Amino acid sequence: MNFLKAEWRKLAIINYEINPEILLKYLPEGTELDFYQGKCYVSLVGFMFLNTRLLGVSIPFHRNFEEVNLRFYVKKKEQNVWKRGVVFIKEIVPKYALSFVANSFYKENYKTMPMAHRIEVNKDELLVKYSWKNGRWHSMQITADKNALPMKADTEFEFITEHYFGFTKKGNKTSEYEVCHPKWEYYPIKEYQLDIEFKTLYGKDFEFLNHQKPASVMLAKGSDIQVKTKKNSLIKRLS
Repeated sequence: MNFLKAEWRKLAIINYEINPEILLKYLPEGTELDFYQGKCYVSLVGFMFLNTRLLGVSIPFHRNFEEVNLRFYVKKKEQNVWKRGVVFIKEIVPKYALSFVANSFYKENYKTMPMAHRIEVNKDELLVKYSWKNGRWHSMQITADKNALPMKADTEFEFITEHYFGFTKKGNKTSEYEVCHPKWEYYPIKEYQLDIEFKTLYGKDFEFLNHQKPASVMLAKGSDIQVKTKKNSLIKRLS
């Protein structure tokens, strides 16, 4: 059953290479880290959630909003098929009701903070900026070519965006849901600006990102999406 339908638009994606050992304690049971050309990534992603419908119902004042999340990439083998997905360290949204629903149904780590966005097209350029406040304002801003291009196969962009499952650690259980959307187009990046205090937002494990240059910066066009009802799996440890 489709739990949620919406649009995800103008996804600003800041990718960092990370020591895999940092992420091991965040891994849900039954999953393992997914690598791109031998590198382990964590991504900060900001985007617009538009025309949101929960179980087919549009909730007043909660249809359109910003989200910013920090995530990493995993895979889970099921019946000899690899499911490629993401695990979220934290997801930030601007309304308490959104955090309540997501935390209740998906057991994700959603937090509510004041947020803002700016999306402008000027001549041949597209500017996308997401801001959120936790003590002070943090922000990510990207300037790109306004014309989106098709995804190329076997690229870093394909790896980052082609993970269609969400996995959540819950004790010895792994909560799982599927996100369905077509392949996304991307906007060629011209420049970017970051003003983020990672330790304040995400804890000491991610403080090093304050001093590390991103491995890559991306801007995806986005599309309509569907989130299918979650699945809970009890993973038994083998001794």
